[in-house]
Amino acid sequence: MKLNLLALMNFDALTVLNTLVMIGILVSALYAAFSKKLLSSIIALGVTGGFVALGFILLQAPDVAIAEAAVGAVLSTVLFIIALQKTSKHDEKKEDEPHED
Repeated sequence: MKLNLLALMNFDALTVLNTLVMIGILVSALYAAFSKKLLSSIIALGVTGGFVALGFILLQAPDVAIAEAAVGAVLSTVLFIIALQKTSKHDEKKEDEPHED
């Protein structure tokens, strides 16, 4: 019995794209979770949302993809960056004040 490897590797383009999107989701989510810098984590979380939106497009759910792109990739990233800037300014002001020891 002859083993035909090409017959076993019968992948279509959609399967390859889905696999690449899932790998992108996994890598960006792990980077967001384990990054030491907060801004890098926030940006990686936005990239994860972008990959998820792309995954919904590949699953032929454009309405969910638009909602995920708007909320998951854009809005939450912008809100997290604004919150990070505001808390960084607050921390800088606290460092400038004299401490009572």
